[in-house]
Amino acid sequence: MPKMKTHRGAAKRFRVTATGKVKRARAYKSHLLAGKSPKRKRRLRQPSLVDITDRKRIARLLPYQA
Repeated sequence: MPKMKTHRGAAKRFRVTATGKVKRARAYKSHLLAGKSPKRKRRLRQPSLVDITDRKRIARLLPYQA
């Protein structure tokens, strides 16, 4: 069986924590920022976790990290 390839797009977007959870960046931070409150923009800087229902799909894209 050949080695599985890591999905490079997913590898750039997701990181696996030591406990096996998948970390991601928040959306809606790239443009149209003038209409968003400073509090909301600060919150968007913080990383978030991928929901448990999607974790299995992401793990399939990252075979050697998850």
